[in-house]
Parts: sequence; C-alpha cells; structure tokens
Amino acid sequence: MMASSSSLALIWLYHVFLSFRGEDVREGFLSHVLEKFKSKGIIVFIDNEIQRGESVGPVLVGAIRQSRVAVVLLSLNYASSSWCLDELVEIMKCRKEVGQTVTTIFYKVDPSDVRKQIGNFGKAFDETCVDKTEKVKQAWRQALQDVAGIAGYHSSNCGNEADLINKVASDVMAVLGFTPSKDFDDFVGIGTRITKIKSKFILQSEQVKVLGISGPAGIGKTTTARVLYNQLSPDFLFNTFLEDIRGSYEKPCGNDYRLKLRLQENMLCQIFNKGDIEVCHLGRAQEMLSDKKVLVVLDEVDNWWQLEEMAKQPGWVGPGSIIIITTDDRKLLKALVLGINHIYKMPYPTSDESLQIFCQYASGQKSPDHGLGSYWTCW
Repeated sequence: MMASSSSLALIWLYHVFLSFRGEDVREGFLSHVLEKFKSKGIIVFIDNEIQRGESVGPVLVGAIRQSRVAVVLLSLNYASSSWCLDELVEIMKCRKEVGQTVTTIFYKVDPSDVRKQIGNFGKAFDETCVDKTEKVKQAWRQALQDVAGIAGYHSSNCGNEADLINKVASDVMAVLGFTPSKDFDDFVGIGTRITKIKSKFILQSEQVKVLGISGPAGIGKTTTARVLYNQLSPDFLFNTFLEDIRGSYEKPCGNDYRLKLRLQENMLCQIFNKGDIEVCHLGRAQEMLSDKKVLVVLDEVDNWWQLEEMAKQPGWVGPGSIIIITTDDRKLLKALVLGINHIYKMPYPTSDESLQIFCQYASGQKSPDHGLGSYWTCW
C-alpha cells in the first residue's frame, strides 16, 4: 500500500504530511485519522494554520519535504482545489527526489476517475484548470496519474472506516520503524500467560467480549493486562487503559454519583483524545460508544460502583469491542450483568519461574550459577 523510491540522507521533522480536501472529510473521517495517528505517537503536519494564497509557499514545501510519509486523501472534490493539486505536485516530486513514502486513500472516489480525470472528479478538475497555463495543467495531470497508480486503500472495499484507518496507521508505523512494545519481555512467564488467555478467549468476533483477570496484589494482573492491551490496541480506533481505578477513584463517605461521572469523563476523554468532554449523566458513555468498536481496560477495580454504570449493560459499547477488567475480587466479575466470557485466574509462579525471578533480582541474570542451581533444587 506504500510507495517510495530510494531515500537520501534527510532529517525528517514530521512523520506524516496529510493532503486532503477539507469539505469532503473534515467533519468525521479526517478527525478519526488524526485521533488514530495521535494515539500511536505519529506526528502529523496539516496545513490548517497556513494562510492559503495563490500557490503553495516555501513553508508548506518545506513541511512536505521534511515528512517521512505523505498520506494523500483523494476525495470527490480534491481536484476542485488548486491548492491541493499544487500540494500533490510537490509530494510526487518529493517522492522522486528524496524518497518520501506515499500512501493513497481513495475516499468515495474511483481510482480510475482520478487517473483519467473523468466523471465528477474530472469535472471538478476541468473547472479548476480554467485560466491556468498549459504547464500547470500538465503538471497536475501527471501528478494525478502518478498518485492514482500507487496501490492504495479504497473506502468502498473496507468493511468500515475504522478498519481502513487501522490498516493505514499500521502501514505508516511499519514505514517509520515503530515496533510493538517490548517493555515487559523480561517479565517471567508473561508469554505463557498471554498464550493461555488468547487460546481460551476468542478475540475475532463481532460480539462484545469481556475478560476478567483476577488474583492477589502483586501477582502481575496489571502487567498481563498491559501486554494484552499493547498487542490488541493497533486493531482498535478507540481504546484506553484506565490504570489503578482503586487508587484513583476511592469512594468517599456518602453519595458516589460524582465519582461515577468523573470516571466516565476520564474514560471518554482518553478514548477520544480530548480533554473537554463533559459528562452530565451516567448514560453519556453509552451515548458516545454504543456504535463504536472499543478496547477498554479497567485496571484494579475493587468496588461494584466502579463497574455499575460502565460495564453492566450489554449495549454500552459497539460490536467487536473488548473489555478487560483486573481485580483482586473474583466475586465482582461473577456479578456482572454484562457477562464475563472468560475469567483468568493469575497462577502463582512455578518453581522454575520463581528461580528465574530470584536470579533477576539477585544478580540480574535469568539463570543461576551452577552452585546456586543445585542449592535451589535441593531446597
């Protein structure tokens, strides 16, 4: 889906330059793309802050040339903007000269219409060409032909927009060299535990899935949930990890209504990457999430009120959603109306795992010296 030529040594200031026609995509699709990129740590340059003139200026040309990837969002009215067409010319030039990677999204427009400048896309292009020099028109035509020849993403071929956006983000991350987190690779036994959970907890489903992880404090519930979250989150446009709910939302004496509102507010702000979402009633989460596929981790839950409004009703999140709950109290999981698909009880370390843990803390090694190993076996 990505295309590039051999790159020269260059300092990239941005991960992505995004070229788009605002009137076609700004209200919904574009905001979701930006939210996804932000959640993945992808730095995006968009030209909202630049005052548009007759032609693309040096600031914009510099931004294009200093972006590792250009994402061209081709829509029906893209060619109605001379600004967009000038951007595209610079992008294709940058692809050739400095090895910029280019990916295309054909949003509700046929790639052949873009390549040949026909149909409604072609009509918009012809209108933009009025009073332009032949040199300018030819440069635009060539850029459109070239970009349409890059294998890209078609909105009509994807099951839904969230899937399309996830695929684009994954490809961009691959180009940037982003790799899955290895933060917990040294956590003894984590691989075995994750494999066991996945073998019992069927992830590929349109049903809402709920996983409970139970066990005493310090046994690794949060770490296990974090590893699962890191592995699953690339497939979700909307996701959040609410850590240490027990410590962050301690129930005061009296009414806990305001705490419930604050918990929902925090969750929604994280899911949508916004800091100004106001929750005025307890049905707000369902209003905003009932049609969305989300991944939510509720970590260290210790009281029923923390789950009462968010996880007791089946319809508060959309199809395909996954909810992961960690708690010391197994009874809380069994009481959920939403229904737990699987409860994973964190096991205590085996004898071999205990030895590895001891060695890591004692000497920084994964295995003991011969003498210590013999002593451990005898003991």
